[in-house]
Amino acid sequence: MSRPSDHIDSRPQTPQAGVVQPKLGLSGWLRWFWRQLTSMRTALFLLLMLAIAAVPGSLVPQRSSDPNGVTQYFADNPDLAPALDKLQAFDVYTSAWFSSIYLLLFISLIGCVIPRTKHHFQALRAKPPTTPARLARLSGFTTRDAPAQTDAATAITHARTLLKSSGYRVARFDSAGESSVSAERGYLRETGNLIFHGALVGVLVTVGFGGGYGFSGQRVLVEGQTFVNTLLAYDSFNPGRFFDDTTLDPYTLSLDDFAVAYEQQNLQAYGQPIDFTADVTVTPKGEGAEPGVVKVNGPLRTNGTSIYLLGNGYAPTITVTAPDGTVVFSDSVPFLPQDANLTSLGIVKVPDGLAEQLGMIGFFYPTQDKAASGANFSSYPDLEYPLLTLNVYTGDLGLDGGVPTSVYALVTDTLTRQTGGATGVASIELKPGESAELPNDLGTVSFVDNAPAASAAGDFTQSVPRFASFDIHHDPTQVWLISFSALVLFGLFTGLLVPRRRVWVKATARADGTVHLEYAGLARGDDPALEAAVTAVADRHLKLLKTHQLAVTTPEST
Repeated sequence: MSRPSDHIDSRPQTPQAGVVQPKLGLSGWLRWFWRQLTSMRTALFLLLMLAIAAVPGSLVPQRSSDPNGVTQYFADNPDLAPALDKLQAFDVYTSAWFSSIYLLLFISLIGCVIPRTKHHFQALRAKPPTTPARLARLSGFTTRDAPAQTDAATAITHARTLLKSSGYRVARFDSAGESSVSAERGYLRETGNLIFHGALVGVLVTVGFGGGYGFSGQRVLVEGQTFVNTLLAYDSFNPGRFFDDTTLDPYTLSLDDFAVAYEQQNLQAYGQPIDFTADVTVTPKGEGAEPGVVKVNGPLRTNGTSIYLLGNGYAPTITVTAPDGTVVFSDSVPFLPQDANLTSLGIVKVPDGLAEQLGMIGFFYPTQDKAASGANFSSYPDLEYPLLTLNVYTGDLGLDGGVPTSVYALVTDTLTRQTGGATGVASIELKPGESAELPNDLGTVSFVDNAPAASAAGDFTQSVPRFASFDIHHDPTQVWLISFSALVLFGLFTGLLVPRRRVWVKATARADGTVHLEYAGLARGDDPALEAAVTAVADRHLKLLKTHQLAVTTPEST
């Protein structure tokens, strides 16, 4: 048979003749882009991208949580750090590229959830589908013969009751000589999926609001020092875009004691820290003092903020005295740990009171020992044999130009080195309670002992105070975040554990007056328990019919 002359395959196959695709236009391209963005495939891809984009935040320190670590990273990697900073690697979670993925995921999830929710509500209101004509083609197909004197309508009535009591939505269909019931359940599975995605949107919104109206600030406290929760008291402060500093609750936080427990039984892990405990005192405005404890993974929650323990180390108390006896510097200086045994580096700057500005780079060894090369190192992180070494520099410290400088760094390019290195003058070495003369008759420097009586008896454990670095975090959406997270888990487990299935029971009257029963099921997705469920329905239905038949015939026989 020949094709009509106007059939597409009968036309000349030339570039000018053939199927011509319609032009999408601006609205068509926008519709196509929206459908791609709101597809589940895109949402899963964006979730994966978000997880990958978060990885750099765990590889390098972040300004929001560890500003001291960022400073140290710049000092250790002077060439790499500026390049990473341009890529916002130290502010990953507020970077433009991370926020772009975050917002696209947010829009994609909303675009997925709204149409699915509408369709789900329509499906909940719709009755189950008509019973298929050939149940033998479906899963779990099985047959039974109804008890004698049972008609098809009665059999289906009991089947309907049985399925409805088992949590199925049911619909009955009757025709000449045949009755059936269609049942379905498992819509809670789709409800769980929608709750999961809706709660995930809630988490994203909550995190956004929390980041906008919350804040995160860091403060280093030496034992005995007190911090007041005001904006100027923070070492670094990272407010949200909509944060108002007038909402700060001005409580005080005092570090009373910082204790560290070290492993001393297992020689393979000897000296490793096993517990950190910061004993603090919190005094809300206008109220009495309240003791508290901050531990690793055990923050202290007070006055609308959560106080986390970030780091710790030693803060040797150093005093610099002018030749006339005037104390020009005296402070407990936090030294940053450089290794597991807390060999620590610290900077001392004395801009006034001496004939020249003075800078010192110090190394502190909690338990000083010497390597074969003669270099000092710390062999244990606790205070067993503490030693402080200082290299002295003089000249312009660069503090008078109004340019901010880090307290943990000393730029020596324009300074004159007075001790150590090629100067021929040995570095200053001090034990707790000792003093030494500064070069060029500048004065003296002392390493103050906080517990001289105990040190005299050979116990140095209290000779040097410790410092603790705290992260003070305020998130006004914590309750909402926990609630949405719980809903995410509920929706996830519901969507995974609740099976979606349909079951049909058909009763057909035979010519001899008996009734033939057919049972079958259909699952949406994998449901290994479907066949067993259909068989169980058939057995329970037959048992119910026999019980009913016995109840009907027993009075007549009596």
